[in-house]
Amino acid sequence: MCLILVAWQVHADYPIVVAANRDEFRRRPTASAQWWADRPELLAGRDLEANGTWLGITRSGRIAALTNYRDPRRIKLHAPSRGALVVQTLESSASIGERIAQLRDMSAQYADFNLLCTDGRELGVYESVPAEGRRLAPGIYGLSNHLLDTPWPKVERAKSSLATALNALPEDAALLELLRDDRPATDEHLPRTGVSLAWERLLSSAFIRGEDYGTLSSTVIRVGVDGHASFKEWSWRADGSLAGEVSYRFKIQ
Repeated sequence: MCLILVAWQVHADYPIVVAANRDEFRRRPTASAQWWADRPELLAGRDLEANGTWLGITRSGRIAALTNYRDPRRIKLHAPSRGALVVQTLESSASIGERIAQLRDMSAQYADFNLLCTDGRELGVYESVPAEGRRLAPGIYGLSNHLLDTPWPKVERAKSSLATALNALPEDAALLELLRDDRPATDEHLPRTGVSLAWERLLSSAFIRGEDYGTLSSTVIRVGVDGHASFKEWSWRADGSLAGEVSYRFKIQ
């Protein structure tokens, strides 16, 4: 994923709200979100090249999502797929603190990443570049391809929009709208991550329209105080038009 927003214990009726965009090369084969036949407790999209995922939820309400850390100088060739870390986190019975410790022990073998996870009781983040993790207090958080809450324009704009969109729940239209924001940052506000200026411009919007690389899907997850979870995923074509939509609602077990 390239943008993950989380409202944690902010809304009275929905203590967990996640809104996220997955940006990827369009040639990479992907399956839309569904309950996995080989892992029936897991609802997620699937990377058909490495068999992992970028974002998922389980029937018990455990959620995990991952972004990469963008720095071409730190590329790690032949590393295992980071999507496996999301699957492992979803399937784990460890507490959030225990899972953070596990990630700290194993993260050096993977290319750089950030992972957000919750078991419904706690929310935590692990960032592999500083090799640090922590539990998070109630609040609104934004994660792109740097560290949590790095003030990139699209992160700051999306967090502000999320705070407003919470007022419209349970309607998801405002959440989808913020994920569809394709306004690029001005050059003076672009991050400098080591890629070309053209790439920095392309990657600076929340929703990326590119022929070969762009936003493939948007996902909204809501978990209510009534114990019901809502999971919606929209898939997008290169021109930004809707390619497909799936929706699930289930009772947390």
